[in-house]
Amino acid sequence: MVMAAISMNHRFHFPIYYLLGNMAAADLFAGIAYANLMLHTGPWTSTLTKEQWYIRGALIDISLTASVANLLAVAVERHQTIITMQLHSKMTKRRVVLLMVCIWAVSIVMGLVPSLFWNCECDLEDCSTVAPLYSRRFLIFWAVLNLLTFFIMVAMYTRIFFYVRYQISHMSQHSSEIRHRQTVFNLMKTISIVLGAFVICWMPGLVTLLLDGLLGKASHANSYEKFCLVIAECNSLVNPIIYSLRDEEMRRTFKWILCCLCGRGGDKQMELSPVEMNPPLTEEALGCVQKSEDLAVCPETNNKESSWTIPGV
Repeated sequence: MVMAAISMNHRFHFPIYYLLGNMAAADLFAGIAYANLMLHTGPWTSTLTKEQWYIRGALIDISLTASVANLLAVAVERHQTIITMQLHSKMTKRRVVLLMVCIWAVSIVMGLVPSLFWNCECDLEDCSTVAPLYSRRFLIFWAVLNLLTFFIMVAMYTRIFFYVRYQISHMSQHSSEIRHRQTVFNLMKTISIVLGAFVICWMPGLVTLLLDGLLGKASHANSYEKFCLVIAECNSLVNPIIYSLRDEEMRRTFKWILCCLCGRGGDKQMELSPVEMNPPLTEEALGCVQKSEDLAVCPETNNKESSWTIPGV
Protein backbone atom coordinates (compact mmCIF):
# COMPACT_ATOMS: atom_id res chain seq x y z
CA MET A 1 0.00 0.00 0.00
CA VAL A 2 2.82 2.43 0.84
CA MET A 3 4.64 1.73 -2.41
CA ALA A 4 1.42 2.05 -4.41
CA ALA A 5 0.52 5.35 -2.72
CA ILE A 6 3.96 6.83 -3.39
CA SER A 7 3.92 5.81 -7.04
CA MET A 8 0.35 7.04 -7.68
CA ASN A 9 0.41 10.37 -5.83
CA HIS A 10 2.75 12.90 -7.46
CA ARG A 11 2.90 14.86 -4.20
CA PHE A 12 4.99 12.02 -2.78
CA HIS A 13 7.63 12.26 -5.51
CA PHE A 14 10.34 13.57 -3.19
CA PRO A 15 13.50 11.91 -1.79
CA ILE A 16 12.05 11.25 1.67
CA TYR A 17 9.08 9.37 0.22
CA TYR A 18 11.26 7.41 -2.18
CA LEU A 19 13.25 6.26 0.86
CA LEU A 20 10.02 5.36 2.66
CA GLY A 21 8.96 3.36 -0.38
CA ASN A 22 12.31 1.58 -0.37
CA MET A 23 11.83 0.84 3.32
CA ALA A 24 8.39 -0.57 2.57
CA ALA A 25 9.96 -2.83 -0.06
CA ALA A 26 12.52 -4.04 2.49
CA ASP A 27 9.81 -4.69 5.07
CA LEU A 28 7.72 -6.58 2.51
CA PHE A 29 10.78 -8.66 1.66
CA ALA A 30 11.29 -9.29 5.39
CA GLY A 31 7.79 -10.73 5.62
CA ILE A 32 8.41 -12.99 2.62
CA ALA A 33 11.75 -14.12 4.05
CA TYR A 34 10.17 -14.90 7.41
CA ALA A 35 7.36 -16.88 5.75
CA ASN A 36 10.02 -18.86 3.88
CA LEU A 37 11.79 -19.50 7.18
CA MET A 38 8.60 -20.80 8.77
CA LEU A 39 8.07 -23.20 5.87
CA HIS A 40 11.63 -24.55 6.11
CA THR A 41 12.29 -24.80 9.82
CA GLY A 42 11.66 -27.30 12.62
CA PRO A 43 11.23 -30.84 11.24
CA TRP A 44 11.96 -29.59 7.69
CA THR A 45 15.40 -28.28 8.59
CA SER A 46 16.97 -31.73 8.34
CA THR A 47 15.81 -32.00 4.72
CA LEU A 48 17.70 -28.86 3.64
CA THR A 49 21.04 -28.98 1.88
CA LYS A 50 23.83 -26.75 3.11
CA GLU A 51 23.22 -24.32 0.25
CA GLN A 52 19.49 -24.15 1.00
CA TRP A 53 20.22 -23.51 4.68
CA TYR A 54 22.53 -20.63 3.77
CA ILE A 55 19.92 -19.20 1.38
CA ARG A 56 17.26 -19.37 4.10
CA GLY A 57 19.45 -17.42 6.49
CA ALA A 58 20.68 -15.02 3.82
CA LEU A 59 17.13 -13.93 2.97
CA ILE A 60 16.50 -13.00 6.61
CA ASP A 61 19.84 -11.18 6.89
CA ILE A 62 19.34 -9.24 3.66
CA SER A 63 15.80 -8.11 4.51
CA LEU A 64 16.56 -7.04 8.08
CA THR A 65 19.79 -5.27 7.08
CA ALA A 66 17.94 -3.40 4.32
CA SER A 67 15.20 -2.36 6.75
CA VAL A 68 17.67 -1.00 9.30
CA ALA A 69 19.73 0.71 6.59
CA ASN A 70 16.60 2.47 5.33
CA LEU A 71 15.79 3.63 8.86
CA LEU A 72 19.25 5.18 9.03
CA ALA A 73 18.86 6.76 5.57
CA VAL A 74 15.55 8.36 6.58
CA ALA A 75 17.12 9.72 9.79
CA VAL A 76 20.06 11.21 7.87
CA GLU A 77 17.77 12.71 5.22
CA ARG A 78 15.50 14.31 7.83
CA HIS A 79 18.51 15.66 9.72
CA GLN A 80 19.97 17.16 6.56
CA THR A 81 16.76 18.82 5.39
CA ILE A 82 15.73 20.23 8.76
CA ILE A 83 19.17 21.53 9.79
CA THR A 84 19.58 23.20 6.38
CA MET A 85 16.06 24.65 6.65
CA GLN A 86 14.42 22.87 3.72
CA LEU A 87 11.05 21.20 3.36
CA HIS A 88 12.41 18.46 1.10
CA SER A 89 15.92 17.31 0.32
CA LYS A 90 17.55 18.76 -2.79
CA MET A 91 18.98 15.37 -3.71
CA THR A 92 18.42 14.55 -7.35
CA LYS A 93 16.48 11.45 -8.32
CA ARG A 94 19.70 9.92 -9.62
CA ARG A 95 21.34 10.27 -6.21
CA VAL A 96 18.29 8.87 -4.45
CA VAL A 97 18.29 5.85 -6.77
CA LEU A 98 22.03 5.43 -6.21
CA LEU A 99 21.49 5.55 -2.45
CA MET A 100 18.77 2.90 -2.62
CA VAL A 101 20.96 0.70 -4.83
CA CYS A 102 23.80 1.05 -2.30
CA ILE A 103 21.46 0.06 0.53
CA TRP A 104 20.45 -3.13 -1.24
CA ALA A 105 24.03 -3.85 -2.36
CA VAL A 106 25.31 -3.61 1.22
CA SER A 107 22.40 -5.73 2.45
CA ILE A 108 23.07 -8.44 -0.13
CA VAL A 109 26.76 -8.47 0.75
CA MET A 110 25.93 -8.82 4.45
CA GLY A 111 23.59 -11.69 3.63
CA LEU A 112 26.16 -13.52 1.51
CA VAL A 113 29.18 -13.04 3.79
CA PRO A 114 28.41 -16.05 6.06
CA SER A 115 27.95 -18.44 3.15
CA LEU A 116 31.02 -17.23 1.25
CA PHE A 117 33.74 -17.11 3.88
CA TRP A 118 32.72 -15.99 7.40
CA ASN A 119 31.38 -19.27 8.73
CA CYS A 120 32.51 -21.99 11.11
CA GLU A 121 32.78 -24.94 8.74
CA CYS A 122 36.51 -25.20 9.40
CA ASP A 123 36.29 -24.30 13.10
CA LEU A 124 33.37 -25.99 14.84
CA GLU A 125 34.27 -24.41 18.18
CA ASP A 126 33.40 -21.04 16.67
CA CYS A 127 29.90 -22.14 15.63
CA SER A 128 26.88 -20.22 16.89
CA THR A 129 24.04 -21.95 18.72
CA VAL A 130 21.45 -19.62 17.17
CA ALA A 131 22.69 -20.12 13.60
CA PRO A 132 24.83 -23.30 13.70
CA LEU A 133 26.87 -22.65 10.53
CA TYR A 134 27.47 -18.98 11.33
CA SER A 135 30.63 -17.84 13.03
CA ARG A 136 30.10 -16.36 16.47
CA ARG A 137 32.43 -13.52 15.52
CA PHE A 138 30.17 -12.65 12.59
CA LEU A 139 27.15 -12.46 14.90
CA ILE A 140 29.06 -10.11 17.20
CA PHE A 141 30.03 -7.97 14.20
CA TRP A 142 26.43 -7.84 12.90
CA ALA A 143 25.00 -6.99 16.32
CA VAL A 144 27.57 -4.24 16.96
CA LEU A 145 26.92 -2.81 13.50
CA ASN A 146 23.20 -2.53 14.22
CA LEU A 147 23.85 -1.03 17.65
CA LEU A 148 26.07 1.55 15.98
CA THR A 149 23.23 2.33 13.57
CA PHE A 150 20.92 2.87 16.54
CA PHE A 151 23.32 5.27 18.27
CA ILE A 152 23.72 7.26 15.04
CA MET A 153 19.92 7.53 14.81
CA VAL A 154 19.77 8.70 18.42
CA ALA A 155 22.37 11.37 17.68
CA MET A 156 20.52 12.52 14.55
CA TYR A 157 17.08 12.80 16.17
CA THR A 158 18.51 14.34 19.34
CA ARG A 159 20.11 17.10 17.31
CA ILE A 160 16.85 17.58 15.39
CA PHE A 161 14.97 17.90 18.67
CA PHE A 162 17.29 20.53 20.19
CA TYR A 163 17.48 22.44 16.92
CA VAL A 164 13.72 22.58 16.52
CA ARG A 165 13.23 23.50 20.18
CA TYR A 166 15.74 26.33 19.77
CA GLN A 167 14.01 27.63 16.65
CA ILE A 168 10.56 27.43 18.22
CA SER A 169 11.75 29.20 21.38
CA HIS A 170 12.54 32.25 19.23
CA MET A 171 9.28 31.96 17.32
CA SER A 172 7.36 31.66 20.59
CA GLN A 173 8.02 35.34 21.27
CA HIS A 174 5.29 36.03 18.73
CA SER A 175 2.97 33.21 19.78
CA SER A 176 1.45 31.81 22.94
CA GLU A 177 3.44 29.79 25.46
CA ILE A 178 0.84 26.99 25.26
CA ARG A 179 1.44 26.51 21.54
CA HIS A 180 5.18 26.45 22.16
CA ARG A 181 4.88 23.74 24.77
CA GLN A 182 2.46 21.71 22.65
CA THR A 183 4.77 21.84 19.64
CA VAL A 184 7.79 20.68 21.65
CA PHE A 185 5.66 17.92 23.19
CA ASN A 186 4.54 16.70 19.74
CA LEU A 187 8.12 16.71 18.54
CA MET A 188 9.26 14.71 21.56
CA LYS A 189 6.42 12.24 21.04
CA THR A 190 7.36 11.66 17.40
CA ILE A 191 11.03 11.07 18.18
CA SER A 192 10.15 8.82 21.12
CA ILE A 193 7.95 6.66 18.88
CA VAL A 194 10.67 6.33 16.23
CA LEU A 195 13.46 5.41 18.65
CA GLY A 196 11.21 3.46 21.02
CA ALA A 197 9.99 1.16 18.26
CA PHE A 198 13.56 0.44 17.22
CA VAL A 199 14.67 -0.33 20.79
CA ILE A 200 11.67 -2.54 21.60
CA CYS A 201 11.89 -4.52 18.36
CA TRP A 202 15.64 -4.84 17.95
CA MET A 203 17.30 -4.80 21.38
CA PRO A 204 16.19 -8.32 22.44
CA GLY A 205 17.58 -9.84 19.24
CA LEU A 206 20.82 -7.84 19.30
CA VAL A 207 21.46 -8.73 22.94
CA THR A 208 20.78 -12.39 22.12
CA LEU A 209 23.29 -12.32 19.27
CA LEU A 210 25.90 -10.68 21.48
CA LEU A 211 25.39 -13.24 24.25
CA ASP A 212 25.56 -16.09 21.76
CA GLY A 213 28.68 -14.65 20.17
CA LEU A 214 30.44 -14.04 23.47
CA LEU A 215 29.30 -17.02 25.56
CA GLY A 216 28.36 -19.65 23.00
CA LYS A 217 26.39 -22.58 24.42
CA ALA A 218 26.59 -21.11 27.92
CA SER A 219 24.20 -18.32 26.84
CA HIS A 220 21.34 -20.81 26.14
CA ALA A 221 20.33 -18.40 23.38
CA ASN A 222 18.70 -21.16 21.36
CA SER A 223 15.86 -21.41 23.88
CA TYR A 224 14.56 -17.89 23.26
CA GLU A 225 16.08 -16.66 20.00
CA LYS A 226 12.92 -17.52 18.03
CA PHE A 227 10.89 -15.03 20.09
CA CYS A 228 13.54 -12.36 19.53
CA LEU A 229 13.40 -12.93 15.77
CA VAL A 230 9.61 -12.53 15.79
CA ILE A 231 9.95 -9.22 17.66
CA ALA A 232 12.59 -8.02 15.19
CA GLU A 233 10.29 -8.92 12.31
CA CYS A 234 7.54 -6.88 14.00
CA ASN A 235 9.66 -3.81 13.33
CA SER A 236 8.86 -4.31 9.65
CA LEU A 237 5.18 -4.29 10.62
CA VAL A 238 5.29 -1.07 12.65
CA ASN A 239 7.52 0.87 10.22
CA PRO A 240 4.63 1.69 7.83
CA ILE A 241 2.53 2.79 10.81
CA ILE A 242 5.21 5.10 12.19
CA TYR A 243 6.57 6.52 8.95
CA SER A 244 3.53 6.48 6.68
CA LEU A 245 0.13 6.04 8.35
CA ARG A 246 0.76 9.03 10.63
CA ASP A 247 0.92 11.17 7.48
CA GLU A 248 -2.58 12.52 6.81
CA GLU A 249 -2.05 12.77 3.07
CA MET A 250 -0.78 9.19 2.98
CA ARG A 251 -3.93 8.04 4.79
CA ARG A 252 -6.11 9.85 2.30
CA THR A 253 -4.24 8.23 -0.58
CA PHE A 254 -4.80 4.83 1.05
CA LYS A 255 -8.52 5.56 1.23
CA TRP A 256 -8.57 6.54 -2.42
CA ILE A 257 -6.75 3.31 -3.40
CA LEU A 258 -9.17 1.22 -1.35
CA CYS A 259 -12.15 3.04 -2.87
CA CYS A 260 -10.78 2.28 -6.35
CA LEU A 261 -10.32 -1.38 -5.47
CA CYS A 262 -13.85 -1.57 -4.08
CA GLY A 263 -15.27 0.42 -7.01
CA ARG A 264 -16.95 2.95 -4.72
CA GLY A 265 -16.36 6.62 -5.47
CA GLY A 266 -12.76 6.22 -6.52
CA ASP A 267 -13.05 8.49 -9.57
CA LYS A 268 -14.79 11.22 -7.62
CA GLN A 269 -12.25 11.16 -4.81
CA MET A 270 -9.40 11.32 -7.30
CA GLU A 271 -10.87 14.51 -8.74
CA LEU A 272 -11.02 16.10 -5.31
CA SER A 273 -7.69 14.88 -4.02
CA PRO A 274 -5.41 17.45 -5.73
CA VAL A 275 -7.21 20.24 -3.90
CA GLU A 276 -8.08 18.58 -0.63
CA MET A 277 -5.00 16.53 0.01
CA ASN A 278 -2.47 19.35 0.19
CA PRO A 279 -3.90 22.85 0.51
CA PRO A 280 -1.72 25.82 -0.48
CA LEU A 281 0.55 27.37 2.14
CA THR A 282 -1.02 30.17 4.09
CA GLU A 283 0.54 33.62 4.30
CA GLU A 284 1.77 32.85 7.82
CA ALA A 285 3.53 29.71 6.62
CA LEU A 286 5.10 31.57 3.70
CA GLY A 287 6.23 34.27 6.07
CA CYS A 288 7.85 31.61 8.18
CA VAL A 289 9.91 30.48 5.20
CA GLN A 290 10.85 34.06 4.35
CA LYS A 291 12.22 34.46 7.85
CA SER A 292 14.65 31.60 7.08
CA GLU A 293 12.88 29.27 9.44
CA ASP A 294 12.50 25.64 8.42
CA LEU A 295 8.98 24.97 7.16
CA ALA A 296 9.22 21.53 8.77
CA VAL A 297 9.49 23.12 12.21
CA CYS A 298 6.78 25.73 11.78
CA PRO A 299 3.50 25.18 13.61
CA GLU A 300 0.55 24.35 11.42
CA THR A 301 -1.40 27.45 10.60
CA ASN A 302 -4.87 26.08 9.98
CA ASN A 303 -7.71 25.99 12.50
CA LYS A 304 -6.54 22.71 13.97
CA GLU A 305 -4.40 22.43 17.06
CA SER A 306 -0.76 23.31 16.42
CA SER A 307 1.47 20.30 15.91
CA TRP A 308 5.00 19.54 14.80
CA THR A 309 5.53 17.05 12.03
CA ILE A 310 8.42 15.63 10.07
CA PRO A 311 7.43 15.13 6.42
CA GLY A 312 7.23 11.39 5.95
CA VAL A 313 7.44 10.79 9.71
